[in-house]
Amino acid sequence: MNRQALEETANAMVAPGRGILAMDESHPTCTRRFDSIGVDCNEDSRRAYRGLLVTAPGAAEHLSGYILFDETLRQSTDAGDRFPDLIESSGSIPGIKVDTGTIDMPLHPGEKYTRGLDGLDERLIEYRDLGARFAKWRAVITIGDGIPSSACIDANMWALAMYASFCQDAGIVPIVEPEILMDGAHDIETCDFASRATLNALFSALYRQNVHIEGTVLKASMVLSGSDCPVQASDGEIAEKTIECLRDTVPAALPGVVFLSGGQTALQSTVRLNSMNASGADLPWRLSFSYGRALQDPALRTWNGSADNAAEAQRQLALRARANGAATLGEYSPSMEEAA
Repeated sequence: MNRQALEETANAMVAPGRGILAMDESHPTCTRRFDSIGVDCNEDSRRAYRGLLVTAPGAAEHLSGYILFDETLRQSTDAGDRFPDLIESSGSIPGIKVDTGTIDMPLHPGEKYTRGLDGLDERLIEYRDLGARFAKWRAVITIGDGIPSSACIDANMWALAMYASFCQDAGIVPIVEPEILMDGAHDIETCDFASRATLNALFSALYRQNVHIEGTVLKASMVLSGSDCPVQASDGEIAEKTIECLRDTVPAALPGVVFLSGGQTALQSTVRLNSMNASGADLPWRLSFSYGRALQDPALRTWNGSADNAAEAQRQLALRARANGAATLGEYSPSMEEAA
């Protein structure tokens, strides 16, 4: 393990003014997204759409990295340019999703466990040779009646730590993502409790597995009210609660935290990230973004499966990337939305 190389990549991933585009949807997830705009999801349509994202003029200026799906890491443009090579040449970093999805956790109704450790060491070597310099693994934590259980948290955090150790052994920076789902009627205090329990377990597992924290990036959920909660927390309260939670659970050695959008709208995720960075809080790590739908949705709906719409769809992606890049500095302004 080359610790210096891992640290350099991790710090570049959370560089000021830049964040990460998550475009690593599995085929079933991509099918649901394409169904929403009436486009058939096949290899050609996926390649066309993801090629549009990778080559969007002006977007890479605000994107430090792109998380790709296995298929996308291997694809090229019509001109024969490999997607990871295009990302590298734009000054960004190619990454890869390596978990193989979730299953129902045995004897724990309503809870999930993430798979993908079998053969991971060999897959990481192949992905590294294909150009990936970082990876991502997502665990899912559900809030509900009597859950999350300590068993679910511990099992998923152990898997995240094992994945991270395999990554660093292969010279790849791990993004560890313990997503706290916002589904449910719980209040923000309940989310805060679950978030703290999860993050404490995560970093305990990472330390036990000898993971180099300085060469790791955390992808975290914001501390939010449940989507069905009758009283929704304000943007300011969300920013304050999230910062307090991270301060109490995340070691200062970590280079940065990138937030997932997790059901928030494109505007909400930008405004709340900006609130945190504009708060004046003295934080030991950078706060950035790793958004999927919150970055892609305007582009996806503009594209609508037609090559004639590609240029405008790319402009929409660049606008959202610019807005969120500004939010990492606490410099976002609603006037940035006017161009859309």
